[in-house]
Amino acid sequence: MTDFDAQPGRRVPLSPELSVSQREADEAELYAGLRGVAGTVAGARGVIDLLRDVAEFAVQAIPGADGVGVALIDPQHGISSVQTWAATAVLVQEIDAVQYNELHEGPCITCMQSRRPTVSGSLGSDSRWPHFGGRVARMRMHSALALPLIVGDQVIGSINAYAKSRDAFSEHAVHLGSQFARPAAVSVYNAQLLADAHERTLRLQRALDSRSVIDQAIGIIRSRSGGSADEAFERLSRISQTENIKLYAVAQRLVEEAVRRAHARHR
Repeated sequence: MTDFDAQPGRRVPLSPELSVSQREADEAELYAGLRGVAGTVAGARGVIDLLRDVAEFAVQAIPGADGVGVALIDPQHGISSVQTWAATAVLVQEIDAVQYNELHEGPCITCMQSRRPTVSGSLGSDSRWPHFGGRVARMRMHSALALPLIVGDQVIGSINAYAKSRDAFSEHAVHLGSQFARPAAVSVYNAQLLADAHERTLRLQRALDSRSVIDQAIGIIRSRSGGSADEAFERLSRISQTENIKLYAVAQRLVEEAVRRAHARHR
């Protein structure tokens, strides 16, 4: 059975005696979610779109869940930077905002720190989060299951499931949720890598485009002045500093003006 952190003094419901048909239905929901997440990555979906899908598949795959949110950590700033990027309900988004932005305590933060699933069957009486638990209970959510998203030795975020009833998440739900969270973490991580690679490619392309325009501008200045490339570049730099605009903008303006003059001459 999956290792997890339970609420102190409160027993997590044992895995229910499920009929063959119910067990098969639960497994079908889990595998459908896993196939769906794998398909979104194969389709090169954006990170935000993928996170929305992960949340929707998770709420189906985790028995007892009424709502699910998916939160990510900014690797440069650690757990203090965690933010929910997708949720199946507005209330889930509000609960996570209370946890991350206001109180800085709760099951999701705990699961990312411990790197283990965290379960609460009665948030209002959970001594681990005295401020968060009572606040969420007043919002009529009483159970929580938080699952860390781990790739290798890195925690990248969490899947946060909530339920209106008490003791909603049995050992069976924890087990299925953990099975879902492992490949979901890999899918999210890969989507982040693809997005980062795409952004780096765009930045490189912009840098190459800028360099090309600057080289054209240097050529235009040299053809007019007869000076060297260094002298032409120095002239562009002086204009950039004097007018307080980027060097690329100065070069682009000069090239566009040269093109307009050339077109005027041909007319």
